[in-house]
Amino acid sequence: MPVPGPGYSITVRLEAPPSASAAGDLTTAVGRVGGVLTAFDVVESHADAIVIDITVNVASADHADGITTELDSLPGVRVRKVSDRTFLMHLGGKLEVSPKVALRNRDDLSRAYTPGVARVCQAIAANPEDARRLTIKRNTVAVVTDGSAVLGLGNIGPAAALPVMEGKAALFKKFSGVDAWPVCLDTQDTEEIIRIVTALAPVYAGINLEDIAAPRCFEIERRLRDQLDIPVFHDDQHGTAIVVVAALRNALRVVNKPIEQVRIVVSGVGAAGSAIIRLLRRKSPADIVAVDIDGIVHADRPGLDDNLRWVAENTNGKQLSGSLHDALVGADVFIGVSAPNLFGAEQVATMADDPIVFALANPDPEIDPLEAQRHAAVVATGRSDYPNQINNVLAFPGVFRGLLDAHAHHIDDDMLLAAANAIADVVDDRLNASYIVPSVFDNAVAPAVAEAVKVAARKDDVVSTA
Repeated sequence: MPVPGPGYSITVRLEAPPSASAAGDLTTAVGRVGGVLTAFDVVESHADAIVIDITVNVASADHADGITTELDSLPGVRVRKVSDRTFLMHLGGKLEVSPKVALRNRDDLSRAYTPGVARVCQAIAANPEDARRLTIKRNTVAVVTDGSAVLGLGNIGPAAALPVMEGKAALFKKFSGVDAWPVCLDTQDTEEIIRIVTALAPVYAGINLEDIAAPRCFEIERRLRDQLDIPVFHDDQHGTAIVVVAALRNALRVVNKPIEQVRIVVSGVGAAGSAIIRLLRRKSPADIVAVDIDGIVHADRPGLDDNLRWVAENTNGKQLSGSLHDALVGADVFIGVSAPNLFGAEQVATMADDPIVFALANPDPEIDPLEAQRHAAVVATGRSDYPNQINNVLAFPGVFRGLLDAHAHHIDDDMLLAAANAIADVVDDRLNASYIVPSVFDNAVAPAVAEAVKVAARKDDVVSTA
């Protein structure tokens, strides 16, 4: 189901005849093979030729090759160069370190570095809490991964995970002013990851675990939370859960159903699905039915690990068994964090009246959104090219801004729910079936989430006095 989008965007530099029809011939060729033209710039003009940059959104690398071939086949046209705009953005990385203080002369150097810095070190040695006041610790988060579950790409390792972690750090800075840094570990051993992160922790005021495979991620987060005096937040779990709960609160307002009366099907019981279930239970839905690759999770199903055993004990009140299609019959809500193309419009038709479908598998959801819309009252995806994008960037920047501002030592479900409610409240009277969550570029989101988390942290009395 790939469609042309900015994630696959190319700029083709070519020579063409200086004829009146050249522009029309080129744009027609792009359209003929399904490209979406976004820019057309004449960069050079000569008596016998013009040089043009054509920027096109495409659906895939093969699609880009097809467009280039089509352009190159036009009479008198010669493709000089093709640039992938996504790769261009990543050249040299997306982050840099910039000093906050001027270093103009010897006096500045004496205060920022030796000998003056020694007195600051001594002050922190005497009172370790001063590290929050006198160093980058107060505003710094480690984005930690082992590269074992990166996006939808799987276990691609720490080096290949780095572009994602850089992007995460850039989003922290863009949306909440938090200084985050990628920490990509060349190990997938649980004990070693815990040891390394614990050793690194003095530099940071928070740990954001990212793209670590389940079930290992559960133990890593739990033990780090026990050992560290700073918040540890696994975004694949809790960031997703926050935004899903926020979106569902507003979607249920659209269809006028109280959550206490709805049955929810969750497809995918890994990191994200388990966290969604745990947070949704705090909202007391009528029932939650979890489904994984082996079907509906129930207490009598053999081979359950610790996570699935907890899920079985806390969901599926009627002890249903069978497939995802069986689970959907009569359900009010579907939430998918699993795999593409699992069901179609005919299964949505078996759900309750005015069903809600959150098909969040990326890049290809569990059901084609256009198919889901045939019967569903509200449809959401993880994609940016459809309405109602469920995106973690709505949550994690504001969550950490609030935690850091509160000097919080840990994070709990009350803070997660406060964040979810804050995101839902930003929509306010703009609510409709195509707008159940705010845009990721809505400047009101991160401050609202930060304030809600800060208030919840202080209410729970989990903050320092520094």
